[in-house]
Amino acid sequence: MDLVTPLSLGRIAIGALSLTRPTVAAGLLGADPADNPQLPFMTRLFGVREIALGAVTLLAAGTARRDLVAAGVLVDLGDAIASVVSYRTGEVSPLGAAPLLAVALGAAAAGAIEVNASPR
Repeated sequence: MDLVTPLSLGRIAIGALSLTRPTVAAGLLGADPADNPQLPFMTRLFGVREIALGAVTLLAAGTARRDLVAAGVLVDLGDAIASVVSYRTGEVSPLGAAPLLAVALGAAAAGAIEVNASPR
């Protein structure tokens, strides 16, 4: 079962929302742009990263694709760590941290499955 295509399309969708509707995307994670006027800017940066990683992974083949999926796993694990740190420091509520943590760990797990299934 190919998990790379839905993972990549998911990245592009999340990235597109973050780029075009940053306050909506931030709100889904429990962040309030009224409390931080720079939040839309940071959300757009996140969106560009997600679109780029998703698109280049879809376009790649062979070991390059495997390597990009592995890079995505590292990015997703970084997002998971960021959500835990942000919760522990009080920067986001549990309702803000939990969805990001769940999505990041799920994406990292799916990516790891694909990396391990790919020929080296």
